[in-house]
Formats: sequence, C-alpha cells, structure tokens
Amino acid sequence: MEVTLLAPTVASRHQPASYDDYLAIAGEDVLVEWANGEIVIHMPPKTKHQQVVSFLLSLLRFYVDYFNLGVVLVAPFEMKLAHSSREPDLIFVAQEHEERLTAERLQGAADLVVEVVSADSARRDRVAKFNEYLEAEVREYWVIDPREGKEQADFWVLDEQGRYQAGGVDEAGVYRSTALAGFWLQVDWLWQEPLPDSQQTFADIAGFPEEIKAALRSIAAQGPKV
Repeated sequence: MEVTLLAPTVASRHQPASYDDYLAIAGEDVLVEWANGEIVIHMPPKTKHQQVVSFLLSLLRFYVDYFNLGVVLVAPFEMKLAHSSREPDLIFVAQEHEERLTAERLQGAADLVVEVVSADSARRDRVAKFNEYLEAEVREYWVIDPREGKEQADFWVLDEQGRYQAGGVDEAGVYRSTALAGFWLQVDWLWQEPLPDSQQTFADIAGFPEEIKAALRSIAAQGPKV
C-alpha cells in the first residue's frame, strides 16, 4: 500500500497504517512515529525546543563519550518497541546494551529517553509515551517542557517492581541520573536565555579542575577562528 505523507498544520497528524508503511516513509528528513496502528506525523519543532535538545545532546555526548559509557543518539532515529516505534528526541544506550543497536534502529528499549515537549506533544509525552516506555522498561525517562510559562522538568526512574518513580530534584535544584552514573543536571539551566555554554557545563558536571575550566573559558572567549 502506498502511503501519502500528509504534513501537519496545527497539530500532529494521524494516519491508519501498518508498520511496513511506517518503514516506507520513515527517514532522516522526517519525524514520524508508529503507534496503535497509526502513523503519527509531527509538526516541525520550534526554536526553543531545538535549542534545548541541542544543549542536552552536547552535554550527554560529552559525558558519555568522555567516560566511555555507551551511545547517545538524536531524532529522527527509530526505537522499536513491542507495540510501537518511537523516535525520541534523545536516547542513551548503555555499553552493555549496545547489541540492541542495528544499522537501521534501536531494537528494544534505551536506557535513557529524553522527550522535549512541543505545542502538540504534551499529552503524548506524558501519557502515551510514559506508558509505552514503562512497559518496555526504559530505565529512566525525562520529560522536559521549555515552553514559556510552562517550564517543567519531570524525571522518571524505573524501580525494582517495574514501576516509574519520580526522580528527586534536591534543594539546590539538581537532578542526579541513575542511568548515567555521576551525571547531574541543574534544572534551571534549561530555562536560561541564552542556554549555558555546553563545554563549560560539562566541565562542571565532570568535576574538572579549575585550571581546565579556566582554559576552556579562555578558548571560548577567543571566539571561532576565521
């Protein structure tokens, strides 16, 4: 069956389709998911959404690569679950689970999934995907909403009974990951304008000595080479 990809206007568009239909149109140039026997075509993301995704991508990649913990991937990239195929904004696959990665997709659950909320995705991220990721036993799930006036970060951690428990943010506003040992995030960073420098922030998270952080500040202050 040939599927005509209909672009969404105000909200994500749903089209009845099989998984094979989804595979026929999914690719690197379009964000489309498959769930409940439907293809879901998403709206193009807004600037703030992309800025937060890029900031978190840099932080997670710096950290994961430096400590050789696994792989971080960014949408559009398929995570194939038992009853759906999702393309989360960001995923982390731990080194011990890298066999789940094929040339085409992640076959099974990531260890960490990050969804950054868009205008049309709040219910999908907080309800439909929450339940799917719980069923798939995604170890840790972040829902980050950077929309003006709605700023909120929710962190969900899988417990020994297979249920999600809210990950705690301490009195200083810091969240400490369980899927990424030693990684922490100052939640207020996500709402800053402009967002913090990712290299400097990584240096703080990794606990680099002050002289290294000073060197990074000096390099950043020089600006890009022409």
